Amino acid sequence: VQLQASGGGLVQAGGSLRLSCTASGRTFSSYNMGWFRQTPEKEREFVAGISRSGVTTYYLHSVKGRFTISRDNLEKMVFLQMNSLKPDDTAVYHCAASSGISRSPVSYHSWGQGTQVTVSS
Repeated sequence: VQLQASGGGLVQAGGSLRLSCTASGRTFSSYNMGWFRQTPEKEREFVAGISRSGVTTYYLHSVKGRFTISRDNLEKMVFLQMNSLKPDDTAVYHCAASSGISRSPVSYHSWGQGTQVTVSS
């Protein structure tokens, strides 16, 4: 599966963005999906994950209640709705696919080109 993230941008603190990840290939619905973020100062960090069916979701503690991950298997897309954004959320956001439920980047593959999110204070 090939993935491409989009929807990033510049937003003020407290604002919202919706990231999208578009997949190509026939097997999208067979993968668990995740969103990660990375800055030059930090290692790649798990943000949110969703199971194949979309029933199970899990989050980084610091984004829980502010971010929501969802997916549309017919459209082969996964989304990350980000509300109440903070400057600490500034990063390049990537989507990736995994065969299992995991928060570890090493469990994911098919990393797409990320999208920059910048939150100003």
